[in-house]
Order: sequence, then structure tokens, then C-alpha cells
Amino acid sequence: MSPRAPVTAVRLGGRPDQPLLLLGPALGSTAQQVWGAAADHLAEHFQVVGWDLPGHGHNRTPVEEPFTLAGLAAGVLEMVDLMGGGLQPPTFHYAGVGAGAAVGLQLLLDAPGRVESAVLLGAGATADSLVAGAEQDDHDAEGYAAVVDALAGFDVRRRLGRIAAPVLVVAAPGTDAAALESLREVAQGVGDGRLVEHDAAVGPPGLLADPTGLARLLREHALGPPDTTLDDLARELGALVGTSGGAAQEATPDDHGDHLDQRALALVSLAALVASGDHETLAEEVRAARAHGVGPQEIADLVLRVAQLCGVPVAESALEVVGPVLSEDRPG
Repeated sequence: MSPRAPVTAVRLGGRPDQPLLLLGPALGSTAQQVWGAAADHLAEHFQVVGWDLPGHGHNRTPVEEPFTLAGLAAGVLEMVDLMGGGLQPPTFHYAGVGAGAAVGLQLLLDAPGRVESAVLLGAGATADSLVAGAEQDDHDAEGYAAVVDALAGFDVRRRLGRIAAPVLVVAAPGTDAAALESLREVAQGVGDGRLVEHDAAVGPPGLLADPTGLARLLREHALGPPDTTLDDLARELGALVGTSGGAAQEATPDDHGDHLDQRALALVSLAALVASGDHETLAEEVRAARAHGVGPQEIADLVLRVAQLCGVPVAESALEVVGPVLSEDRPG
């Protein structure tokens, strides 16, 4: 049995109560380098956690003995279990690039009940199909060589049919025929696979060409398409608040919220942030509301109203952020 390889968690955003999304890097790169920009968008929907390969980025644990790709996948599972801290091992969504995608395939095979969905970029089912990452100074020679050795024996072509979780394989437009065939082999070989060509896919030297587009693609694969877009909602609301003559006033994307003044919009934003528990931007929005003329008493009344509707603990948690900001206005 291959020993577990040491991997290090890299928290990239989101809240612990959101679905867990693991992000695997390419060889020679770190989770932050590959996924940092996309994580900014993914954190709205997921608890986003990357992981660093041995000898890469934050992972400076010495490699004491050789490991295989199965050992690397086992290290990722151990990391997730330590994060969960409970009796029930957490399930997760997964996305990976190159070596990180190969680990994703290994996880799908070794822990099929744990992986809810997977997005794979720059990786087929064999070692020679993997893209490398951006060559950075942020890795040591020993760790890099250990990962290269682990990947050397990677070949799961005969086992692809055992994978049942939804798998999205992403190819960059213009991918050469041989590489595209390797990706297609994975998409067609698993039980529920799909191959798409997308500008968001990996581009040289193994970093993401379009982090925003990839985040959207990943979110829809893992959680499904949104129930409605903002534009759809605007059209429905426009029909409901049509003119007295019966003609609907259809809002355009640039018109969203334009019929409310800045004070009203500030109060709406504050209520939403307090109710949702999004405290990262709450302090900034409180200051913005004060700048638009919203008084301290109005903000206090708003927090109290949210407490009545959403529960006192929600309001008490928000008060820890709101209180210090309101205190900034007090003299002395």
C-alpha cells in the first residue's frame, strides 16, 4: 500500500456552511497561482479549498518515502477529513488542472462516495497526457521530483468505466488532435462524462485563460444552472409593475435598481448582508450607507427588524461588525 503523500490545505474563500469545493494545481504550480482568481468568483457558492503538492507553495513537509498517485489522493482525503472534524466524512466537489486533474480521477476511483462532481482540465487518463504548470521558484527539487515519479505510472484507462459521478472534461479551443483525443477518452469512458471546448480552459503555461468563465462553468456543473438570471427576473418584475395603461416597463441590465434612490439601495444592501451573514463586506456597506445619509438609528432599527424576521443570533452576529463601525461616528 502506497504511503499517504503530504498535502497542505490552502483556503481560498467561502463559508464553512457552503458546499465544499477542492481545487488541485498543476505540477510546478501552487493552488493560489492556478486558482486564486477563479476562487474569488467561486467563493459566492462554495467553501473553496485548494491544496499544494509536496514541496510546492505552502507545503514544505519533507518527503520521507516515495508515493504513488493513489498515495497523493489518500493525502487529499486525509486533509479533507481533518477539515471536517466529525464522524461523517465530508463529501466535496472537485476541480483540477494537470496533476491536480489526475488526482481527481484517482479520487473518483478510490473514494467514489466522496466526490459529488469533478471538472478536469489538461489531463487525460495517462501520465503523458498531463499538462505542466507554470514553472515558478515556489517549489523545491525534492518535492517536484517525487510528484514526477508518482505521475510516471499513472494510467487509469481500463478503470474509467467504474466512475459514476458527473465528470466535465474541459479542452481549450485549438487543442491539438492527440491531446483532444486523450480528453475525449476520459469523457466517453466514465459513466457520466462530457467534453466541452471553452476559452476558460488551460492555456500555456498551465494557468487558467479565463478564471471568470471557468468559475461559471464549474458552478453550473456542480450545482446546476441558476433558476433564473438577473435579466429574466428583471423582465418578470417589469411585467408585474407595468404602466397604468397596461404596457410593461421592461428593465435592462443597466437599469437594475435605478428606480430606488441611494439611501433606499443602501438599506436594502444592509438588510441583505445582515440576513445572509455576509460579514466580509458588511462594514464597508455600513460606511457607504452613512455616506448616503442613513442615520445610526435607522441602521439599528434595520438590524432589529432582521432579528425579528431571521432570528436574534443572526442579528447579534451582524452587530459585532456594525457596532464598531457606528462607533467611529461618535466624538472622542
